[in-house]
Amino acid sequence: MSAYKRVHNFNPGPSVLPVPVLEQAQAEMLDYQGTGMSVMEMSHRSKEFEAIIQTAEADLRELLGIPQNYKVMFLQGGASLQFAMVAMNLRPAGASADYIVTGAWSRTALKEAQKLGITRVVFNGESENFTRLPEDAEMSFDPNAAYVHFCHNETIHGIEFKREPAIPEGVPLVCDMSSDFLSQPIDVSKYGVIYAGAQKNAGPAGVTIVIVREDLLARVPEKLPVMLDYKVLAESGSLHNTPPCYAIYITGLVLKWLKGLGGLTKMYEINRQKAEMVYKVIDESNGFYRGHARPEARSIMNIPFRLPNEELEDLFVKEAKKADLIGLKGHRSVGGLRASLYNALPVESARVLVEFMKDFQQRHG
Repeated sequence: MSAYKRVHNFNPGPSVLPVPVLEQAQAEMLDYQGTGMSVMEMSHRSKEFEAIIQTAEADLRELLGIPQNYKVMFLQGGASLQFAMVAMNLRPAGASADYIVTGAWSRTALKEAQKLGITRVVFNGESENFTRLPEDAEMSFDPNAAYVHFCHNETIHGIEFKREPAIPEGVPLVCDMSSDFLSQPIDVSKYGVIYAGAQKNAGPAGVTIVIVREDLLARVPEKLPVMLDYKVLAESGSLHNTPPCYAIYITGLVLKWLKGLGGLTKMYEINRQKAEMVYKVIDESNGFYRGHARPEARSIMNIPFRLPNEELEDLFVKEAKKADLIGLKGHRSVGGLRASLYNALPVESARVLVEFMKDFQQRHG
């Protein structure tokens, strides 16, 4: 019997981490592999840390099948900083970029890009409260756009792209993949840039993974502040300054865990199983539970839903917490409830949630 308590953690981020990863980090906290110090204490220029970050990159490349003509960076500032960095690095002066707006995070990315130059909105689902994905025919792209930006999974509104948008040939596709990064296989070669805050599926808060096709680095303008310059950061191997060392170390352990699990195809099977269980309860509740997104747009990572009234929603959260079901309150901007089913959430936690939802409906429906 374990000496510690673990809750069923549905937090949207920072989120649940794999227990084997936490146990290894605990075992290595005071003495990392005979060095006599924690990873938090060692120099980022040491051979020990260089091995940590290089192994993490190699494992990430293997899991995602990242082609050799892509650079991988472990940066700081979260995906929120990337909203600006993408525009600063990839959009030449006077050029325009196209944005697909399907939820709160792609809307925020657009607002940051608008501060720095010309943007076009090719789809905006806000008038429909971000409940669906765009059809190809709805979007008219600029064939000369510096790039097209979209968010693969909208954490708040629970919408997830099932395939890449059909954009003009030669225009780079830029993707915020923060909340479903490493949850399923993807074809990296279809993208110019992928970026993701680690704290959903890949590790703890503090490190942001950025994958950039090498030819795009030629676009980086001169005289960008050095810590905002993709070219400098890529050439330094993410070591231009002190990186978020411990967060990179934990991310490396998560990547090992994913490989041991069987890779992203296996992870996707598990994630689909969890999501299907929860959506089944919602769909069979005769309207007691109401999902936010249209069925064809539903995310397997984030499931926002409503109950008949806010009083019941408050009671749901309160009773769930007593049952060790944590983090189910919806985002403050949309209210309601939300279950985040990230990679490290065990299938058993999804089962416990499903049984709680059924029982709650029986008692209050």
